Amino acid sequence: MNWLHIEFDLPITDPTWIFFLVLIIILFAPMLLGRLRIPHIVGMILAGILIGEDGFNILERDSSFELFGKVGLYYIMFLAGLEMDMEDFKKNRFKCFVFGMFTFSIPMLLGVWSSMTLLDYNLTTSVLLASMYASHTLISYPIVSRYGLSRLRSVSITIGATAITVALALLVLAVIAGVYRGEINSMFWISLSVKVVLVFCLIILLFPWIARWFFRNYDDNIMQFIFVLAMVFLGGGLLELAGLEGILGAFLVGLVLNRLIPNLSPLMNRLEFVGNALFIPYFLIGVGMIIDVRTLFTGGEALKVAIVMTVVATLSKWLAAWLTQKSFRMQAAERTMMFGLSNAQAAATLAAVLIGNQIEISPGVPLLNDDVLNGTVVMILFTCIISSVVTERAARKFAVSDQMSDLTDKPVEEERILIPVANPETIENLVGMALVMKDPKKTDGLIAVSIVNDSNDSEARQIQGQRSLERAARVGAAVDVEINTVNRYDLSIASGIIHTLKEYDATEVIIGLHRKANLMDSFLGTMTENLLKGTYRQVMIVKCLMPVNTLRRIVVAVPPKAEFEVGFYKWVERLCRMGSQLGCRVHFYAHPDTLRYLKGYIGKKYKGVRGEYSELDSWEDLLLLTGVVSYDHLLVIVSARRGFISYDPSFEKLPVQITKYFCDNSLAVLYPDQNGDPQESISFSDPGHYSENQRYDSMGKSMGKWLYKWFKKN
Repeated sequence: MNWLHIEFDLPITDPTWIFFLVLIIILFAPMLLGRLRIPHIVGMILAGILIGEDGFNILERDSSFELFGKVGLYYIMFLAGLEMDMEDFKKNRFKCFVFGMFTFSIPMLLGVWSSMTLLDYNLTTSVLLASMYASHTLISYPIVSRYGLSRLRSVSITIGATAITVALALLVLAVIAGVYRGEINSMFWISLSVKVVLVFCLIILLFPWIARWFFRNYDDNIMQFIFVLAMVFLGGGLLELAGLEGILGAFLVGLVLNRLIPNLSPLMNRLEFVGNALFIPYFLIGVGMIIDVRTLFTGGEALKVAIVMTVVATLSKWLAAWLTQKSFRMQAAERTMMFGLSNAQAAATLAAVLIGNQIEISPGVPLLNDDVLNGTVVMILFTCIISSVVTERAARKFAVSDQMSDLTDKPVEEERILIPVANPETIENLVGMALVMKDPKKTDGLIAVSIVNDSNDSEARQIQGQRSLERAARVGAAVDVEINTVNRYDLSIASGIIHTLKEYDATEVIIGLHRKANLMDSFLGTMTENLLKGTYRQVMIVKCLMPVNTLRRIVVAVPPKAEFEVGFYKWVERLCRMGSQLGCRVHFYAHPDTLRYLKGYIGKKYKGVRGEYSELDSWEDLLLLTGVVSYDHLLVIVSARRGFISYDPSFEKLPVQITKYFCDNSLAVLYPDQNGDPQESISFSDPGHYSENQRYDSMGKSMGKWLYKWFKKN
């Protein structure tokens, strides 16, 4: 029976079984090693050792591992640039430069000395070997990303230093290779400099413009994902053409797209998911497959070289982190994090040793012999293990301390954002606005509600509302945020929103700006006006003309005495979160007295926000903002309900001014939390309990009593 005959040869070459085994490793390695408290990354590398040619020879390191491995390496560098806190990076750029020079120069000095004295190599070989110690790969960065610590100061400093040291190490490799190939001449440096500068300018200036145009015109999720990947590999390919390693191009593309892809966005979630689920594990398994553990047991010169290389590489990276910590008086945990991230040797080191092994200084004598090649492989194994273990421990410490700070700093109120959905065209923008305003540490707290009037076509409207709620839930699920959906009947839309607000104890409402049905219709609409009368919770009325992530600036117009309102700090906090998530500037225009409160609060709570402050002495000067607000800005007008301290009579002109001068701008009109007990939602008469008329009546009575007493006394 031939159908029972199964041929089983090793290594496996069938693509189906190769991919199946790789997926099994990606699936079960974290499960098994998690019980032993071993980092997942180490598990991938160890699995690669076992199945590789120098292990049980189950799989051959074919072109698929080279392809996916390079994609995974690019992905690590791209995500490092994409998730970096740009404001923290700018603030600590000098620290990045210092650590970058330490982590390059110390390995170079120790490497040259150890190679010439302990291994008896010549100067050229020693310099090339030392450049291998100087470079490092962010193998353990996925650990930091998994713990949500990618915006730590120590992480930003290490990522910036990585770009510096890798660029310098690859430059040393290019010079040495060029010398032996006879390519070094007077034009070499000019040509290299011109090409590198040209590529950098192209990526920094042109890529953000192209990406912003694409995101504004194409909102399909798959198209956006493919577009970003194309940009990453275009940047890497251009830098390779310029003569440097493509991983620097991927990192640079991540930096320039940083502000266009917020951390809490569906696109970011998809990028992280695909990279961490497939490409990065593929790269780690491929790294393990090139490691030959048997060289540890062969003894002789190979073992000596392996020990020297591993000790020097690890010691030099620790010294660089220690000196940086002492120079800037940083915490010991930050030093541990910097050492853990910068210790792993993989991509650039492997490229250098392979190129050095191919260069012959004389016939049959390579620049880097087989002992160095085997020693490099062993060094890669141990440095990756050390890097993963150290980074895991440091990340746990930071995560625990962060949780403790959350317990000590208890919020004043539990944050819940209510999002009424009615127009299918505005759902994604409203949910996107809520996502960038919410607490980034929470995975819930959003409530989407669809209100149906009790009318003849209520059944059809209920079906349409259910579809809108499902669409809102999908947007939230794309960023791992749970959105509670509510579909309810009520007497009116405003009444339904107010009742839902009370039932779910929501702290604020984000609603879309209605479209005027006729000339007699008001700017806000009857429903929104009734909502403002029926609740004194914070209400934000939004009109987005473009995706939230493509906004370049937030311009905030603040009325005088806004700092005396109850909800002042709440809306300031929401706008600061938005600016932080989008990476854009937040420009406040307010009275000088109000600006003092804004600067003090933002400087204390949100130091990383790029805030700008300009005086707006009178609310009548609001039209001056027409020359400031551009088409890709969000204009936020902080208003107030009638009768409260920050209310200004000129608010009555806002609808006309907005319609006439800001109709082509993305807009948000914000009504902050204000004290008072609004009338029942069913009654929509003007709430007179806290109105200007009452104030004037009470003032009149008081004045009358004073005059009566004065005349009586005299």
